[in-house]
Amino acid sequence: MTRKVCIVTGGGRGIGAAVAREMHARGYALVLMSPSDSCEALAAELGGVARRGVAQSAEDLKALVDLAMATHGRIDAVLNHTGHPPKGELLSIPDEGWTLAHDMILASVIRMARLVTPAMEQQRGGSIVNVTTYASHEPSLWFPASCTYRAAVSTFTKLYSDRYGPSNIRMNCLAPGFTDSLDVAQYGELAALKRIGTVQEQAKAAAFLLTDDGSYVTGQTLRVDGGLTRSV
Repeated sequence: MTRKVCIVTGGGRGIGAAVAREMHARGYALVLMSPSDSCEALAAELGGVARRGVAQSAEDLKALVDLAMATHGRIDAVLNHTGHPPKGELLSIPDEGWTLAHDMILASVIRMARLVTPAMEQQRGGSIVNVTTYASHEPSLWFPASCTYRAAVSTFTKLYSDRYGPSNIRMNCLAPGFTDSLDVAQYGELAALKRIGTVQEQAKAAAFLLTDDGSYVTGQTLRVDGGLTRSV
């Protein structure tokens, strides 16, 4: 039986690392990327392969996909996970900050889709999950650049799902609330569950979307926020 393959960007720490562990537990071979050697250490632990790089670099993304195809000859699942762009007062963020947010958050998803879609079309299937934020639906002045561009990712996700659904390729967004990958325990009271989430909880939700467990789910943004957002 052919082993399925999962690419994870931002796959060295936090939610990305937790997703890598969850997908490994489900039998997927891993191809990881992160800016530091943490992805290499995790890949060595889990029997995967890794390459250092950043999501905002088109060259790094291509090298990562090339590594996956050279190693395994297929790509079944992709988790697009990035760091956080510059924060600040809304109009004080300079042009360079907005440009970095664009490249890191939105352009990286589009570029990855260009790279992996041909392989998924040939396989007649695949799944892509983009990690966004609860604030893509309820924008927050706490992180204006992030929620602006992650809202755009939700729109692109719907467009992609319409275009490539006939090829059995799915794309969804995972929108975490405050999670223990960061020092945000003080915000737990904002959620209906009165606590922050864990990276393991985010990983299980991501794995649902990445695997056949979520085979009839596409074009959606799944908010895993403990009931933080109020919109219905």
